[in-house]
Amino acid sequence: MRYNKVYIESIGYELAPHVVGSDDIEEQLAPLYKKLHIPEGQLEAWTGIEERRFWDIQHTMAEHAAVAGKDALERAGVEASQIEMLIYGGVCRDNLEPATACAVADAVGIPQAAQIFDVSNACLGVLTGVLQVANAIELGQIKAGLVVSCESSRQIVEATIQELLEKSDMDTLRTSIATLTGGSGAVGVVVTHESITKGGHKLVGGIVKNASEHHELCRWGPDSGIPATRPMVMETDALGVLKYGVILGAQTYRAFREELGWELPDKVICHQVGSAHQEQILKTLEIPAGRDFTTYEYLGNMGTVALPLTASIADERGFLQSGDKVGFLGIGSGLNCLMLGLEW
Repeated sequence: MRYNKVYIESIGYELAPHVVGSDDIEEQLAPLYKKLHIPEGQLEAWTGIEERRFWDIQHTMAEHAAVAGKDALERAGVEASQIEMLIYGGVCRDNLEPATACAVADAVGIPQAAQIFDVSNACLGVLTGVLQVANAIELGQIKAGLVVSCESSRQIVEATIQELLEKSDMDTLRTSIATLTGGSGAVGVVVTHESITKGGHKLVGGIVKNASEHHELCRWGPDSGIPATRPMVMETDALGVLKYGVILGAQTYRAFREELGWELPDKVICHQVGSAHQEQILKTLEIPAGRDFTTYEYLGNMGTVALPLTASIADERGFLQSGDKVGFLGIGSGLNCLMLGLEW
């Protein structure tokens, strides 16, 4: 995929207010740790995550996605009235229907003629939404779009802690480690046509690949579909996701560099999973660690929000410089891989 007229104008975000350390989670898991003879500090050692954030107990995804969306619009200098497509790309949603995008559109003030809908693609939801808007812009259908998301990890992390205490076995812990890395946040991305950009970042192109034979490696949702017979569950074969995710990532990265004609990106922003995934993917792709920027240490894995929010923080801190060739390297359950190239 190549683009000639599309710009990522801005990325806004909202951080969840409650900081939860890995030591706080381990304190709750003390009976399990004692039974399995696990030393304190092991959760951070396994994942590289010191803390993550939770929203208030009572909240909606739409309210925080709207805050992030408004922040993105303000940063871009784009009015809500100019938005012709709004996409909500989060894994977490407020209802099965209507689309969470509808509540966000109402809160932000998106015009009646705009297309508003949800996109679901695991941790790639926001990047997939960006592609949908970019395609519409390139085709001349619209001039500006907004992609938003909000992820909330409090409920699934607390439910997983309770399940671990009830079952108290190593097998359950093994499939639950990834869940305990979950963080919460919200993000908004404004995408524009070249005719109205005010200094955005040119979207050069991208590539997608899948390894759908591995779709059972990570599962989050009701245990038996709708209606559910018990609360939400999340199970992840972390080693399998790492192994096959890296293989898919390498295949996608080769195709990505060929499609864009890049020898090597100047900077990369990867999906924020944890230290083991970061180290392995950078080693396999032969990307120097100094070209990557991370937030997982203090924000955890925020699903669809993680990569774009990290890019925004990297920009704020001067890591991303004007003229840099920047790769957004995303991977999600399914397995799906999506990589975008931007001229910053």
